[in-house]
Amino acid sequence: MVRNQREWTQAKYERYLKEGRGQGKGKNYIPWIKIQDIPSEGRSHRIPGWKTGRIHHLLSDQEKRAFYLFEWSDLVIDIREQYPLLDLDLAMSIADEMNIKYPEDPKHHTPYVLTTDFMITVEQEKQPVQVARTIKSTKELEKKRTMVEVLINVV
Repeated sequence: MVRNQREWTQAKYERYLKEGRGQGKGKNYIPWIKIQDIPSEGRSHRIPGWKTGRIHHLLSDQEKRAFYLFEWSDLVIDIREQYPLLDLDLAMSIADEMNIKYPEDPKHHTPYVLTTDFMITVEQEKQPVQVARTIKSTKELEKKRTMVEVLINVV
């Protein structure tokens, strides 16, 4: 989810990709959004994960609580936070179908990359399965834009 209105350009998008953000697994995963990338709107956390062997960037206390549940679950194999939906055409078409203007930088008109709070890998029938998880407060779920972001992350 876009949590700030900082300048977003095509060059910044390409830099994030070149840095490997939103890519990799386990210890090699780099979140699309790091806590230092956004102004604080509350409490954020950098927590070492013992499953992944890396620092996790969590943007709220709610995300922290969910992270601990995933960390202690025997079914969860990998935890990737701030996971990007890089298929912008798909994301924009879903928003269009729901009559929601897709978020973009107001100055450069570059579309933002939406993220889901977590992409976890779980073991089901001895096979790894990817599961997206978005952590929202009840108040946030009342907003149409939040529901669109949740739906886009399900696809």
